[in-house]
Amino acid sequence: MEQSFNEHEAIRWTQENWYKTFPLSIAYMILIFGVQYFMKERRGYKLRTPLTLWSLGLAMFSAIGAHRTWKHMISILTTTGFKRSVCNQAFYVDPVCKFWVYLFSLSKVLELGDTVFIVLRKQKLIFLHWYHHILTLIYTWYCYKEMLSGGGWFITLNLTIHTIMYSYYTVRAMGFQLPRCLAMAITLSQILQMAIGIIVSTLLIFWMGDGVCLSTWTGISFSLLMYLSYLVLFCNFFSKTYLTNTPKLKGK
Repeated sequence: MEQSFNEHEAIRWTQENWYKTFPLSIAYMILIFGVQYFMKERRGYKLRTPLTLWSLGLAMFSAIGAHRTWKHMISILTTTGFKRSVCNQAFYVDPVCKFWVYLFSLSKVLELGDTVFIVLRKQKLIFLHWYHHILTLIYTWYCYKEMLSGGGWFITLNLTIHTIMYSYYTVRAMGFQLPRCLAMAITLSQILQMAIGIIVSTLLIFWMGDGVCLSTWTGISFSLLMYLSYLVLFCNFFSKTYLTNTPKLKGK
């Protein structure tokens, strides 16, 4: 499947359809807030088995994708260096990872389903959650259609962290209690991802004029603003969840 995958058709299809991420995002917001309103006077569903299978499926997908993309990334790092790994556009067409890069872009639509579980189970839906899902979907499709430099690091890191995150969700959905420090570590890894995203985007500003890094001001501006907003929101979430409320939680 990897070898026979036609990445040129996939990229062309994304170029022709990426604008659909906007109406899709609007439909997503209408759905989740509509369901949240519908559930307002109703008891939340447990959905333990569906949530376990959902999280397990995404964890397995992320693990395979991370393995394939890291294989390409390590090859670039060890043969041509860090700068080439950032500027690399072969990431989108490389036989090792091209199939998984495309599936990664499509998976951002599938991951919107995370929010459906939240509202059906009547858990707290925070701004960071749905904002992050929408903006990541739009940027991922834009990045893929333009084959932007830097995408290799963005995708590889995201798949790596999602492997850990969805594995954690799977175990929790099965009913097992896990140490609080694991949840803290996952959030810290997400904060680190956002910081690296800002660094990579900044490097592209300095490198895109030398003919090696093929990027655009639109793409760089998009990624910088996105990662900066994520960094602020994730830091705020970490502070409120694990620092500010720690004494209160211990007292419960």
